[in-house]
Amino acid sequence: KSHLFEPFFTTKGLGKGTGLGLATCYGIVCQSGGDIRVYSEPNSGTTFKIYLPRTDAKPEPVASSDSNLLPNGTESVLVVEDDPLMCKLTCDALDELGYTVLQAGNAAAALAILDQEPNIKLLFTDVVMPDVNGKKLAEEALRRRPGLKVLFTTGYTANAVVHGGVLDPGVQFISKPFTLDQLAAKVRSVLDG
Repeated sequence: KSHLFEPFFTTKGLGKGTGLGLATCYGIVCQSGGDIRVYSEPNSGTTFKIYLPRTDAKPEPVASSDSNLLPNGTESVLVVEDDPLMCKLTCDALDELGYTVLQAGNAAAALAILDQEPNIKLLFTDVVMPDVNGKKLAEEALRRRPGLKVLFTTGYTANAVVHGGVLDPGVQFISKPFTLDQLAAKVRSVLDG
């Protein structure tokens, strides 16, 4: 229990986990002025209790985004995401922005699509995936297609994946969850950069 929230501590086997999940949760909760308590007993399970400060502040209204005013494009984007729901949401958003979207659930499928589709301009890949991670996928994709643009995404913070050595400094990155506005701006920026 004393190591649970340390970055890169994991009980999973090699290549099965990054040890960033609980560290990220802990950071978010603590930055919000809260606390996490852990109760665990052998053969009984584990319970995490998250305490957040109460507020009487009224929520700020969220401006609805008009996809017609967002940066968009017509380029082909290959989305690589092992979570089917996240993949659908991302692909639908990119399609709404005018992009031609192809999708793959893993690195092997992504490389096969990349070999068959010469018009792909952007590889948009999750960092943490089973078998081959997003960084290794991008390295192989760039070896095959040197002019390809790459955008990484993950639920972990950029600070955690870059300082943890999962990604190199300076790579293009967007954290999950992202809004349509954030996705539109980041994809356009990477394609134009």
